[in-house]
Amino acid sequence: MGKAIAIFNQKGGVGKTTTNINLGACLAMKGKKVLIVDIDPQGNSTSGIGIRKRTLKHTVYDVLVEEDFNVKDAIVPTKTKNLDIIPASVDLAGAEVELVSIEGRERRLKKAIDSIRDDYDFIFIDCPPSLGLLTINSLTAVDSVLIPIQCEFYALEGVSQLVSTIELVKKNMNPDLYIEGVILSMFDGRTNLSLQVVQEVKNYFGAAVYSTVIPRNVRLAEAPSYGVPVITYDPTAAGSKAYIAFTKEFLERSKKAGKR
Repeated sequence: MGKAIAIFNQKGGVGKTTTNINLGACLAMKGKKVLIVDIDPQGNSTSGIGIRKRTLKHTVYDVLVEEDFNVKDAIVPTKTKNLDIIPASVDLAGAEVELVSIEGRERRLKKAIDSIRDDYDFIFIDCPPSLGLLTINSLTAVDSVLIPIQCEFYALEGVSQLVSTIELVKKNMNPDLYIEGVILSMFDGRTNLSLQVVQEVKNYFGAAVYSTVIPRNVRLAEAPSYGVPVITYDPTAAGSKAYIAFTKEFLERSKKAGKR
């Protein structure tokens, strides 16, 4: 049975989508069968992996809102072998309101994910930068949470709220939920600030922080505009090497992972 992981931080611009696409792609290139679920109304994972939103017949919106919808009908293969996606479109922005009147609204995504777990080794959910019903659905549907944190001044702002949200979902809807790990992104080794943030995050999360750090990298920022992971766009880039190293560490940790 595949492992489901939410990539979550209620702050925007911390590297959620970048991690979602590139960790997923690196795992797929290692022969793992991977599914990305884009549940962010901005749909950046969808466009960043090369899917044209206007051509989509079904999206994660249908999975959440349509009664008895077959989730397999929304799965789209990407250009990367072994990597599929359930895409998002602008319709998803209205799903939060529509879900309010639906019975069992917090578990709509869980039901869908559980039905396809056997088809994948890993399922990654790219959460929106908010604490609404879409995020609650995501946290209820997964085994664990991967938290990207950027190496910038306001990095730890809101982290206690983020952890409280995870604990709240754990208490009320998903008792086995745990933090998979914390990945530091946008690191600039030339600045004292980045080094200070790394230390502060390690002080807060302890052993949950991965030793691999994702650097600021031009190629990493350019790759989504070409609709491919950075490892495809430029395998020699610092961003590619970082995600390859992170994927190795992620796999080693994932085998040992348990409830923290």
